[in-house]
Amino acid sequence: MTAIRHINSLLQGCLAVCMVFGLVGAGCTPSPTQTPLAGEIILYNWVDYMPQSVLDAFTAEYGVKVKYTTYETMDEAVQNIGDGLAFDVAVVEHDLILELSASGLLAELDYRNIPNFKNISADFRDLSFDPDDKHSVPYSWGTTGLLVRTDLVADPPTHWVDLWENKYPGKIAVRPEPVELISVALKALGYRLNSENPEELEAALQHLLALKPSLIFVASDTTAVDALLNGEVSILLAWPGDALYAQGQSAATQYIMPEEGTMLWGDRFVVSRNSQNKYTAEVFLNFLLRPEIAGQIVNENQYAIANDQAIPYIDPAILGNPILYPVDLEINNFDWYLPLSPAGQKLYADIWARFITDER
Repeated sequence: MTAIRHINSLLQGCLAVCMVFGLVGAGCTPSPTQTPLAGEIILYNWVDYMPQSVLDAFTAEYGVKVKYTTYETMDEAVQNIGDGLAFDVAVVEHDLILELSASGLLAELDYRNIPNFKNISADFRDLSFDPDDKHSVPYSWGTTGLLVRTDLVADPPTHWVDLWENKYPGKIAVRPEPVELISVALKALGYRLNSENPEELEAALQHLLALKPSLIFVASDTTAVDALLNGEVSILLAWPGDALYAQGQSAATQYIMPEEGTMLWGDRFVVSRNSQNKYTAEVFLNFLLRPEIAGQIVNENQYAIANDQAIPYIDPAILGNPILYPVDLEINNFDWYLPLSPAGQKLYADIWARFITDER
């Protein structure tokens, strides 16, 4: 997994304020006799982003039901968490951890109850947005690319800027993810990812408004890929799981990572500060970090995971797929999403609001 081993050096270069911390201590496997387990916990997550078979296995072993509640966009998730939504465990993007923890919305984790954290790759630990992993546990990671119907697109795009050539009117599908779409415009203009420069963001807005007639907004679940498969759209701004799902349905699909590079994202588990079931939530996280369970998640979800010990349990065809695990030469062109400052968050929110209302 040479690509994974290179991720930490990339992050250290991108995250200038990264610090080195000691590994979190790990004790014995938590026992449900130490503290009473709750009868049910709530998992707040993307649609179709945790196999039901894994949740059923946890329930069968521990007698704890997992209520699976979902969101459509990360903005929706953050808004609901900030508004006091009841949950025990949630999945959020790594660049939002700093904001959520600073707002007092996340519990500090007790790693005596999560000894399987030792299975997490060192490349994903102790990063600047969550030093010592106090508030989050790494989950999946991946890229953003262009999923193309090769039988419908005679000249597939190879650069972000190709989307603006008016070859695909009304045929480019995107999710309503503000940071992701603004990032595409920044990349197309040659600006750096995570820019908070007002002039660059204004240029990104005007660029997106020019692209808007070509866009169709789709949901975050597999219906987005279905729109591509049924020919409603010919290009989807996509993630690796989309690509593998599509390729399992049709050979006439190709996942393209633009030559100038693309965005790397990472998802992490968090526990609510208001959870009344914190111990049970941590037992659940420890279960998910078991090598065989983590491997099962990859095999069913088809997203790369930050768990070194899961590798022997992952289907070799998935493990060797560069869509999920990019090779070294490719990964050097990729940039990680970084946390935005409060001022940056406002800039991005304003840009998105103007994009939605066509305000130039």
